Amino acid sequence: MTYHHLRNATAVLETTTDFILVDPMLGEVGTIEAFTKERFPPKRNPLVKLPDHTDALLNKVTHVLISHQHADHLDEAGIAFLKENNLPVTCSVLDAEKLQEKGLRVVLELDYSTPRDFLGGTIEGIPARHGYGKVAELMGNVMGFYIQMPNEPDLYLASDTILTDEVARVLVDYQPDISVIPCGSAQLDAYEPILMTEDDIVRFTNLNFGTTICNHLEALNHCPTKREDLTSKFKEQKLSHKVWIPEDGESKLF
Repeated sequence: MTYHHLRNATAVLETTTDFILVDPMLGEVGTIEAFTKERFPPKRNPLVKLPDHTDALLNKVTHVLISHQHADHLDEAGIAFLKENNLPVTCSVLDAEKLQEKGLRVVLELDYSTPRDFLGGTIEGIPARHGYGKVAELMGNVMGFYIQMPNEPDLYLASDTILTDEVARVLVDYQPDISVIPCGSAQLDAYEPILMTEDDIVRFTNLNFGTTICNHLEALNHCPTKREDLTSKFKEQKLSHKVWIPEDGESKLF
């Protein structure tokens, strides 16, 4: 499998048979409102453009995974692209109706913790909690994905979550080869963080037997953690050998 990191949580998973687009935020810089206007500078999102080779990858997409409906995971440009190309979508059963109302072709609706057939292998919806404390209730439902396909590394896409017992269970019981987690430590103007803190990112990486890929970095105005911050933290904790912090547009074969 080759993991192509585009921007924020948007990526393309290249297998021997498919190109799987994950959480398409495809709009131009500044096409989404600022997610925080007081805690951090009120810049419109996304903050950075897509890599130059994005279109070449998008033209190869055969399937789409959508973890939840927030605009930084599915924006208007992403919706338009999926509709124009009539691409098959896998998502949570809790999101399926709304996505179909937007004109998307949902072909697989997942319940939590129930494996289903997927592209010659299996996919399981993993519970995710989008924030610490009460804010998680306001952020709504999110689904991670655990994917097993023939002759490919096992992959855990955690999506927007903090470190919970369910997340830890995946690492301990399934021992994925690759895990992708949100590392921007996003915060709104009120409440506790809505993504893992740096300390929990380190705890996750210590629990993880495989490689941790860090996304959700430097593309949105409510994510204060920088790549260099994480690089220093992992070096300090002697975990650098277990992580990959991709730049936008970077790819890696696993």
